[in-house]
Amino acid sequence: MEPSNSPGFSGARIELVQLERDHPGFNDPVYRERRNAIAAMAQRYREGDPLPNVEYDADEQTVWRTVWAELDAEHRRVACRAYRQACERYPFDHHTIPSFREVNARLQPMQGFSLLPVAGLVQPRVFLEELGARRFLATQYMRHGSTPLYTPEPDVVHEYIGHVPWLAHAELAELNHAFGQAALRADARRIEALIRVYWYTIEFGILQEEGALKVYGAGILSSFGEMRRFADAEHRTWDLEAMADDDFDPTDYQDHLYVAPSYARMREDLLAWLRA
Repeated sequence: MEPSNSPGFSGARIELVQLERDHPGFNDPVYRERRNAIAAMAQRYREGDPLPNVEYDADEQTVWRTVWAELDAEHRRVACRAYRQACERYPFDHHTIPSFREVNARLQPMQGFSLLPVAGLVQPRVFLEELGARRFLATQYMRHGSTPLYTPEPDVVHEYIGHVPWLAHAELAELNHAFGQAALRADARRIEALIRVYWYTIEFGILQEEGALKVYGAGILSSFGEMRRFADAEHRTWDLEAMADDDFDPTDYQDHLYVAPSYARMREDLLAWLRA
């Protein structure tokens, strides 16, 4: 969710996606070409047009199945009750990656949210304000096949597994919409506070439930590594104002997290803070 602006697409040779040298796909020209093609589809898209349809190849489908083979058991172990309920409401096929069109056809009638494609990371204000219109800006590319359980930035696994169940669940969708509504009336300083609180709650939130630490954050729920590491991170006292002033690193495993006393307290406090 850090700012990122891609150059305009003007031909197949333009490098739309800039990968860091430590990115798993940096030295893979086939992967980079694939990322550029998917990014170009997103950049050409205009609201009202048919959604671009990514035909995921065999390697990408293999990554999807590998991810689910690992995450499913972890969700049963550490996901909070609300997320598990959301997954029952919006179950995914663990063998085949659906298109945005297929996802939206099921998702939009539930709580009014729909996915819109983006080439990569976008400005925090843009991302948040779209939530106010019940539009979730999401990437369509798949992580590199050499690291199926890791990605340094949001990919289709993160968007689908981490966020789509949230958007299908009435109470959790309400939180996303409340962030968007808050952004629509926010100045630049408030936007920074909002995106930090979003990070430490919607993306990387954990809470106490039934005497144990459970996960509600999409960034953990979509990452095998984060689910295995979150219990060992520094656990800080639930404090939204502290979150609002706390920078984060989106490129690495999280070294500290904020623990909500309960699911109900998380929702109540977060909604009150966003509507203040």
